[in-house]
Amino acid sequence: MLTRFKIAVGGVAETSDEKAPILFYVNPDETEKKFLINSYKLDEHTLNSALDPDESSRLEWEPEHAALIFKRPTNLSGRDQLLFKAATTGVFLFSDRLIIVMADDACLFENKLFSKVSSLSDIVLRLLFRSIFHFLEHLKVINMMSEELEQKINQSMENRYLIHLFTLEKSLVYYLNAINSNNVLIEKIKLNAAKLGFNQEQLEFLDDMIVESTQCLKQAEIYSNILASLMDARVSIVSNNLNVLMKTLNIITISIMVPTLVVSIFSMNVTIPLAPLHFAFWIIMLLALGSTTVFLLFWWRRK
Repeated sequence: MLTRFKIAVGGVAETSDEKAPILFYVNPDETEKKFLINSYKLDEHTLNSALDPDESSRLEWEPEHAALIFKRPTNLSGRDQLLFKAATTGVFLFSDRLIIVMADDACLFENKLFSKVSSLSDIVLRLLFRSIFHFLEHLKVINMMSEELEQKINQSMENRYLIHLFTLEKSLVYYLNAINSNNVLIEKIKLNAAKLGFNQEQLEFLDDMIVESTQCLKQAEIYSNILASLMDARVSIVSNNLNVLMKTLNIITISIMVPTLVVSIFSMNVTIPLAPLHFAFWIIMLLALGSTTVFLLFWWRRK
């Protein structure tokens, strides 16, 4: 699917002009791929890399354009089951045209970052910057979800909360790889800033982007280390909760068996001392209740 955009006053606006400088392709079909390869001389391997979620970020130079492949987080859906994934975006920068290729649709230019763009290279930098903040937002969500799961694990013996926690830990591994890959790409862009034609303002923006990306990487590492280091402790908590439950069940079982023993003794088919008494039944019930009380007091004093 193709959507065309143009640089307008106040940001980037959608347009129907066939000569629009910004072309946004979402999951292009074979016909659109052939058109891009033949008309704009895009490398077929690089184009396919833009649609591959496992592709690493990189910068490549073609005769008439620069190709940037970078990572971005995908929106979480119900079928993901708390698994946060990273997708790939391909950006092909020409002197007068910008082609963006993605495997799934996303609202690219609805952020205020794009309100003051004046060139195609500005848009490229802001796309990368938006990806960094998107990762930061997802990291905050992962941290909130992990704290909520920790509270549930402390009170529960179900495996599903541990499985959710393992899933979040797996998500952080994916995010670490994606953020680190983007870091390498941004450093490479800075080294080739002159070749890309960046001005002084764009270079300063690129420096700010490097700082934010580094902080994003460190934050992801901290969250990942915390989850990994405390995972064994949380497994032990679940195991301890199960032991406490089993102990409680054993106490209840034994407390039921004690009065049963007392009643069983007086139910034997032999002569018993209390047989002539009119209140023998209630005396036996009191003895059974008393034995249960003594047993519970014993365990209570043993804590």
